[in-house]
Amino acid sequence: MPGAEADAATSYAYKASLIGSAHRFELTEEGLSWHIAGRSGLWRYDEISAIRLSFRPVSMQQHRFRADVSRTGGGRIAILSTSWQTAALMAPQDSGFRDFILALHARMAQAGSRAELTAGLGRKTYVAALAFLAVLTVAMAGLLIRALLIGEFAGALFILGFAALFAWQVGGFVWRNKPRSYSFDQLPRSVLP
Repeated sequence: MPGAEADAATSYAYKASLIGSAHRFELTEEGLSWHIAGRSGLWRYDEISAIRLSFRPVSMQQHRFRADVSRTGGGRIAILSTSWQTAALMAPQDSGFRDFILALHARMAQAGSRAELTAGLGRKTYVAALAFLAVLTVAMAGLLIRALLIGEFAGALFILGFAALFAWQVGGFVWRNKPRSYSFDQLPRSVLP
């Protein structure tokens, strides 16, 4: 049903917390309509000043994405790719989130928007994260060398295992959140589900 697919791409909802109402968004002819915690508004597409896409895993959902939408004159809303289901379950809404974000970008491009489109972490935050990782790498290498020199092979294996797990988890986060700008027709895949 073509009409149902178009409706799905122009609306999106998620629960940001277990308690409280869903955050609802809709793409209308006039602009982005939103309903969050008893408040609502309509932002014209040409009023949207910036969008930042990022990969933001949390303990309950390791595969979570976020879009921060800012408006000229103030105001920012966050759109997340997961929704709380129960006290112990966050459900991914990957295809609905991706379709909505793509449709939002298409509508903004149609409206002639000049919004700043960025992906990943802020540049200063990213540099600080890389510096922290460099210091941590040097410290872990020092511990590994020390363990090998004194013959603690079990400790060396533990350090290697921990380093591999850490590189897999944190490395993916750092790689996906590399700061960059993008255009309406070239959205970065690494920060979309």
